[in-house]
Amino acid sequence: MSFPDTWLKRLLASPDFRGIVKVVLDATLAILAWECTVLLNPKGHFFLEDALLWGLLALVTSLVLRLPRQHYRFIGFRDLRRLLFGGVLLVVLGGLLRTIRHDHLLDLGDWVMAGLLSMLFWIGLRALVRFLGELKVTRAPAAGLKRTLVVGAGHAGVLVVDELKHHPELGYEVVGFVDDDPSKQGLWVHGVLVMGPQEQLPFLVRDERIERAILAIPSASGRAVRQLTENLRALGVQVKTVPGVYTLLGTENWRPELRDISIEDLLRREPVTLDQEGLRAAIEDRVVLVTGAGGSIGSELARQVCRFRPSRLVLLGRGENSLWLIERELRETFPGQPLALELGDIRNRHRLDQIFSRWKPDAVIHAAAHKHVPFLELHPEEAVENNIFGTRNVLEVAVHHRVAHFVNISTDKAVNPTNVLGVSKRIAEYLVLDTTGRLPANARYVSVRFGNVLGSRGSVVPIFQEQIRKGGPVTVTHPDMTRYFMTIPEAAQLALQAGLLGETGKVYVLDMGEPVKIADLARDMIRLSGLQPGQDIDLTFTGARPGEKLFEELFYGQTQTPSPVHPKVYEAQGESHAIQPLQHALDELKHAQLRPATERLASFLRVFQDLVPDYQPAPNGLKKVAEKRTIPLVLK
Repeated sequence: MSFPDTWLKRLLASPDFRGIVKVVLDATLAILAWECTVLLNPKGHFFLEDALLWGLLALVTSLVLRLPRQHYRFIGFRDLRRLLFGGVLLVVLGGLLRTIRHDHLLDLGDWVMAGLLSMLFWIGLRALVRFLGELKVTRAPAAGLKRTLVVGAGHAGVLVVDELKHHPELGYEVVGFVDDDPSKQGLWVHGVLVMGPQEQLPFLVRDERIERAILAIPSASGRAVRQLTENLRALGVQVKTVPGVYTLLGTENWRPELRDISIEDLLRREPVTLDQEGLRAAIEDRVVLVTGAGGSIGSELARQVCRFRPSRLVLLGRGENSLWLIERELRETFPGQPLALELGDIRNRHRLDQIFSRWKPDAVIHAAAHKHVPFLELHPEEAVENNIFGTRNVLEVAVHHRVAHFVNISTDKAVNPTNVLGVSKRIAEYLVLDTTGRLPANARYVSVRFGNVLGSRGSVVPIFQEQIRKGGPVTVTHPDMTRYFMTIPEAAQLALQAGLLGETGKVYVLDMGEPVKIADLARDMIRLSGLQPGQDIDLTFTGARPGEKLFEELFYGQTQTPSPVHPKVYEAQGESHAIQPLQHALDELKHAQLRPATERLASFLRVFQDLVPDYQPAPNGLKKVAEKRTIPLVLK
């Protein structure tokens, strides 16, 4: 390629050059509008000086409103409003000029006509460019495209259709919409016919030879997604979907991103509607510190906090790699957000004091904890040191530095606990309650309790995915094992809502919907992988692990109490009785850490049961270890 060719192509592709061309076009069209106005007026006379002055006014208007920055191929209603305002501004500027000069000028009505014609010419130019672009997309070769139905003719469906029209290389030919709204049926939406409701899918698939379907209903519940997916797959249709709106928070826009149906889609519930203004008031322009920021929950909380623009987000954790990963992600996603990374351990009180002294956080979200049930049955010392005394350290430092908001992330395993994880997190809740008498005015210190989160590290979903990838078998502990599940974004959003806007001293419980059988979850994941359970992938039962119980509970003895914080948030009450002996129990746990193994385990059991009367240690967990006075080295 020769040098002149390269230089010319670079010039033509330059945004500055194209901007100049757009300004010149707008000025030229304005001069043309002036000439048309003169010709339409029987008394009018064309004077070049007046035409050039009008063109100069149009040029100023174009630059002031930044009209050259409009992308003509994607012109929309917001751009149209700017063009309408441009016509008005042009008339105003012309009127000002008219008061200065008195020769060779048209009547005021003609000035208005010239402004309106200029505006119409500008709109016409942009509409023509968009029309030609749409025409080019329409004439794109359709060979090899899969005939596709889009389920949902709302905003999401329109965005999906627009995306597919402009990208035929994706391999989709949109045949029509399916929507249950009677007011849309039979209409053309974005150039695509709404063919009927979902109940007509079998006939539409057959008559229109449909090969693919896209579920463009991001607000649909998991039950609706499951039913639609099963129906379409039974008809031999490949199913895709778009992200659910529950994954978004703050001002982030929803985008049409096609992907396969996931287990999160089948289990999701109605989108979470948050108190945006309340959260913004609690977070915006304030320093927020997240402990355990490299973990699954802590990192998601950090993402959600960033959407409300804190003055600084402090990421505290002891895992170098996990902290590095979330820091890099946040810097890419929120490039203007001030971040601070603090490598430290919540068990180190002195280190915590250094961090709080440096950053002076206004809000602390405490997500750091050990959470694997079998591991903690074998190593209860770590649960005591990290989940209990680590939480106490964070709380004491927060109170000392007069932190206004403190959110302790807890678990449903704290209800009628049968394992060390549950009882340690229950005691951590007591610690939060114990601080309420020495807090600064208007401070809010609360605990938020929820169940398992889909996709968190060590949860069943990534384990099942890995087992399926290897060809099975998929292992489930017990046929009747059930758990409550939430998506990570949903849990994080509700935790923010309850924690930052709740009343101090409360323990809040998130609405986790209906419990899910782990065996059913495994079968769904096998089917989502295009395989059949029992045929392509075996399902085996291995027996409950140390400390596990068949089902989790959300409340202990009380009926759930609705909370004014959010319709999906409830209050757990009746905890104050355990606060009085708390300090004595903590001293015993501290002394027990120094004793020999057999005495240490027995002391733990005694203190746990004294402090949390409803703690019933599982026979195959810590109780068994303590009775045998041995510590197993491996998990069976």
